[in-house]
Amino acid sequence: MMELSKFLIQCLGCGFQMKNGHHTSCPACRGMIDVSYPINQVRIRKSSNPYERYSDLLPIFDESLLPNAEMTPLVKAFNLGQRFGLDNLYLKDETVNQSKSTKDRMAYVSLPYLFESGVTHFCTSSTGNSSTAYAQAISRFPTLKMSLLTAEDFAPRVNYSFTKQITHYGLRDANFVEASEYVNVFAEKSGLTSEGGFFNLGRREGLKTIFFEIIDQLPKKVDWYVQAVSSAMGVYGVHKAAKEALSIGLINTMPKLLCAQQLSCSPMVKAWEEDAENIQPSHIEKNPVGIAEAILRGNPTRAYPHVRKIVKESGGLMLSVSNQEIIFAKRMVLEDEGITICHAAATAVAAIYKLALKDPSIKSQNIVINLSGGVRDIQEPSTIDRWLQRSGDTWE
Repeated sequence: MMELSKFLIQCLGCGFQMKNGHHTSCPACRGMIDVSYPINQVRIRKSSNPYERYSDLLPIFDESLLPNAEMTPLVKAFNLGQRFGLDNLYLKDETVNQSKSTKDRMAYVSLPYLFESGVTHFCTSSTGNSSTAYAQAISRFPTLKMSLLTAEDFAPRVNYSFTKQITHYGLRDANFVEASEYVNVFAEKSGLTSEGGFFNLGRREGLKTIFFEIIDQLPKKVDWYVQAVSSAMGVYGVHKAAKEALSIGLINTMPKLLCAQQLSCSPMVKAWEEDAENIQPSHIEKNPVGIAEAILRGNPTRAYPHVRKIVKESGGLMLSVSNQEIIFAKRMVLEDEGITICHAAATAVAAIYKLALKDPSIKSQNIVINLSGGVRDIQEPSTIDRWLQRSGDTWE
């Protein structure tokens, strides 16, 4: 393990440096914070466990808190690539994770990060995958507790075995945005820690491990990295991993980023297409709908400027696709490659097909799609410990 200079937490806006701990914004300017590492001290370990192999680039001091895990498969999609007219199409199969979602990576790093930061009880919300990943991994930290707030319609998407470490609150007549916004209110009322979502650096640092794996699995440059997004913290993590890999000589060029959304809930794409620096009221989906439930975030106002910056920096873009395109892509991945994916993962597949039709120059480029989720076999019924009723703009 490296010395206590292993990482530095700093505001991206004003440069204010913080003590190690859980921060979701800068105490000086309320800006976004991130973590950096002394690159000249970084060593890549000889291990098949990506969390051990790249532990010098993770914000965890005690490496024993990191999981014992294997890399997920990177599949050369010969058949699907031929169908799409792409010679070098690769699928990063995240459906093999415990939660059948890429969000396991988030939980594997965020939980030890919160634990080492002194957090004992935190509150969070999600459309289902993040909450499930947290719930399935929290038993490794017996003293850590979680209050989970879930919008009523998303309750069936949260799946875990009963544990006293979790209290699950259901919000009647709430959409995902309302549930995620209420987390901060609930935490303050209850004297608990709000986990932070996109602005919890532990989440983003965990999600960047997918790119480190891709570097090991694909012995040539990645031209495009493609993922379906809601807040796009996974894409943000990948971009950061690529910058770190570039700085220590693991890669020579940065991948372009393609962020995909469904047409019925595409606030980021709308803002992108108008070249807006910030999300405007006209971009927000107040009651988001769509078949890709995992990415139904109608108001990514806080995250969007940070995501726009890295996508532009990479030379990438954002695209939206229709329900019909998503359904087609999901079916083609199953028929051609034998992988069952969720509608969110299919959104990313549909987006690269749409780009291939528009831009034939990508035919020979190396393209990696994050198949970010599959379909969970629900072993346990979703249990709501307490229902909260709407009372005006809040819940009681």
